[in-house]
Amino acid sequence: MITSVPPQGAPNHPPRLPRPDEVPRLATPGRHLPAPGTGNTDAFWAGVRRAGTPLVAPDPLGSAGHRAVTFLWRGGPETRAVQVLPNKLGDPRAPEGNLMERVPGTDVWHWTLRLRHDWRGTYDLFADEGGGPEPGTAEYWRRLRGQHRTDPFNSRTLPRRWGGDPVPYAELEAAPSAADWKPRPDTAEGTVTEEKVASAHLGGERRVWTYLPPGAGPASAPLPVLVLLDGEHWQPRLGLCHLLDNLIADGRLPPVAAVLPESVDAATRWAELTCRPEFTAFLTEELLPWAAGRLPLTDDPARTVLAGQSLGGLTAAYAALSAPHRFGNALVQSGSFWWPAAGPEAEWLTGRIAEGSRLPVRLRLSFGTQEWVALPAARRLRDTLAAAGYDDASYREFNGGHDYLCWRTELADGLVELLGRG
Repeated sequence: MITSVPPQGAPNHPPRLPRPDEVPRLATPGRHLPAPGTGNTDAFWAGVRRAGTPLVAPDPLGSAGHRAVTFLWRGGPETRAVQVLPNKLGDPRAPEGNLMERVPGTDVWHWTLRLRHDWRGTYDLFADEGGGPEPGTAEYWRRLRGQHRTDPFNSRTLPRRWGGDPVPYAELEAAPSAADWKPRPDTAEGTVTEEKVASAHLGGERRVWTYLPPGAGPASAPLPVLVLLDGEHWQPRLGLCHLLDNLIADGRLPPVAAVLPESVDAATRWAELTCRPEFTAFLTEELLPWAAGRLPLTDDPARTVLAGQSLGGLTAAYAALSAPHRFGNALVQSGSFWWPAAGPEAEWLTGRIAEGSRLPVRLRLSFGTQEWVALPAARRLRDTLAAAGYDDASYREFNGGHDYLCWRTELADGLVELLGRG
């Protein structure tokens, strides 16, 4: 088990790494745009509304596995600039690279990427409608990031983390399907409850969502259990219950219970989801015993999965390796294994794994190929696990970023891999 004391007081930010390669931008759009000086663009925008944004076209370089993806904005007389930020497809050191270009003499602003045809990602739009500091200054870029806009031509959205307007997304034809997340009218539904759990380890109370599969009750045989962090997003906003209903109905998962504690807010996540022993104690000594008093849960670690994303992914691995008697599986998505970001204890958890002996924990890790900040530490962790004898650990990289759009299908695949019926 990992018993070393984790570092305290680490900065609350990832490492400041430069993007290792350029954003794959195309100099010319992949779709026909109005000619410069076109007076009336209503017909063009009507076609855009029918097609939806972004527009997708064949790769101008001729690759069958790539597409030209064009993001659009309809500007007004005061529009000075429009910035588009697809998840992790931008360089914070060069924000001008994500500025759209305007077709001269029109209201059409555009920006095109060359992407592999299995890409998917959420994105944000920001529009400068005049006023404020001069373009190009540090103050200007800070102000522009406050000029958020929704995409009126894209009806595909996900709930935004921590609230606010939904975030639009795009996915190309070879991207993994998220159909398992959609409720099916003919599929039996499990039972979802929201309650509060008192915690002496964390102080105060925490909201927790629980899921009991169709047909199960307090007297049922003990069920495999998923503990999924950031419960306030996964259940009320993303609807984890629909995924579990469908996977169980299809026979890809056995009937499984789920326990989803909340993370409260961003500051609390940083305080608790950075390899904190008290959070592991909350999970093992308070949360799971509380849930076992209400649900028929197994106490078999081999049938228990702890899952999380980003800092939650780091915590899922840390807690499982700290309490292998309770968590035999860690489902880790885009885990923040760079933590702490710098200093002699950088990548602390990877160092503890390298120093320790092989523990009875199975890890399933996945990361986005666009996550240039997380990938170096992730790959070092992968190699460390192999050297430490974790020959049943799995590692994969998907074509996307640090993104719930990707994490929801990765979560489904990981659950089937770790708890599936074979």
